[in-house]
Amino acid sequence: MARGARFPRGLLRQMLRRQFAPLFRAGYSVWIVTRRRGMPPEHRVADMADDYARLIAEEFGGRVDIVVAESFGGMIAQYLAARHPESFDHMAMVVTAAELSDWGKDVDSRMAHAIADGDTDGAGTVFAEYLIPNERLRWLRRMLGPVISRLVITGAGYPLADVLTEVEAEVSFDSRAVLPHIRRPVLLLCGGSDQFFPQDVARETAGLIPDCTLIWYEGMGHLRAASSSRIARDVLAYIGPG
Repeated sequence: MARGARFPRGLLRQMLRRQFAPLFRAGYSVWIVTRRRGMPPEHRVADMADDYARLIAEEFGGRVDIVVAESFGGMIAQYLAARHPESFDHMAMVVTAAELSDWGKDVDSRMAHAIADGDTDGAGTVFAEYLIPNERLRWLRRMLGPVISRLVITGAGYPLADVLTEVEAEVSFDSRAVLPHIRRPVLLLCGGSDQFFPQDVARETAGLIPDCTLIWYEGMGHLRAASSSRIARDVLAYIGPG
């Protein structure tokens, strides 16, 4: 979190404003920052963490109050915390862990192959498995695939090559070696029924970080936990009055 606020428009903007309302009331401004554009094909999660550290140095005076990093962003935050502890005061990692589940890797690998083959509708159908994992609803995923492709893959305003780079980085991600080097306190918020980051891996992640507070969102899957209104409240409770 830093000075200033930028939000997407429409329904997503309203959802995010509700989710972050406790932070606004506490006097914070919220910046939502995605990955850089035009990443080299060999760019991996550690490199993306360096990108964020550079952004903080150049645009936010070298330090931000709070980093709240969700999902893939949380994977990057693990390296940011280890390599650039000077860039933030507080760190919260949400619905993330040291390694993606085998199911998540399988979905990502198939999506990467579809993108590499130029089959963007097929990639959208694979992406739909994130939202609709029930195999009995494969017909619905096929129907939604082209729509998802236009919304998330081809029409999202960033190069298709960046999508492929990010997916490949996610599949190869394993942060176990770097986690013990995190010397700042970390709040880890995890869904109890997350198919991407199972409980055993989340517990292992918390155990490898020297000073980590792990909070479970019981009964919540990945998307539900990531959009929970509890996140902002739990972050504020963790950092205490500032």
